[in-house]
Amino acid sequence: MQNVRLSISVAIGLCVALTGCGGEPKAPQPEPTQASLDDPLPVIGPQQDILAFGDSLFAGYNVQPGESYPSRLEIALRARGVNAKVVNAGVSGDTSAAGLQRLAFALDNQAETPDLVIVELGGNDLLRGLSPDQTKQNIAAILQELKQRDTPALLMGMRAPPNMGADYQRDFDALYADLAKEYGVPLVPFFLEAVYDKPDLIQPDKIHPTALGIEELVAATVGTVTEALPVPAE
Repeated sequence: MQNVRLSISVAIGLCVALTGCGGEPKAPQPEPTQASLDDPLPVIGPQQDILAFGDSLFAGYNVQPGESYPSRLEIALRARGVNAKVVNAGVSGDTSAAGLQRLAFALDNQAETPDLVIVELGGNDLLRGLSPDQTKQNIAAILQELKQRDTPALLMGMRAPPNMGADYQRDFDALYADLAKEYGVPLVPFFLEAVYDKPDLIQPDKIHPTALGIEELVAATVGTVTEALPVPAE
């Protein structure tokens, strides 16, 4: 049943969504999550600079700028007492190859060297039917560049729908875990896990989360992001 639901919410949506097509109505304002209703911890310690590097799932397709995943993640981290600043480096339509091409520029033009880079790419590779080997090579090169710069990374995984074929699905789904193990970086196995099978949290394009869906993604991943941050120097 999980694969069937995935096919409905991802296979159809990948045909149109990650390219950044427009014209859909704005998503509704998010309702407060339980985390946002709790009393926030005092923000302490030096600033932790995070670069959210990905495609339209980070860029904030069809939601208000303050409703994107990086924006809501920063709020959630600060509610946990983490003095976080999250820079949104998501570009709608980016494949893993396009991300690799702009990585050095993005890193070199940050006001502060990132303490953590969250890498979220691969959905548009699925859209284009690119070989999982190509996707793996490109993301490996991104992680290698970060390793050479001594910059911690967190990898957000994606999954291929069954209609891509069993071999493709197997190879694509495995590449994120393989790379996380090879480069010793933490992994969120499937970034959209919290929303992909919940139609009320997905926009009409069947792939991009609504503003409320983004809140659910943040709630599901903020703990992993917190754990991935390096311990600030005293």
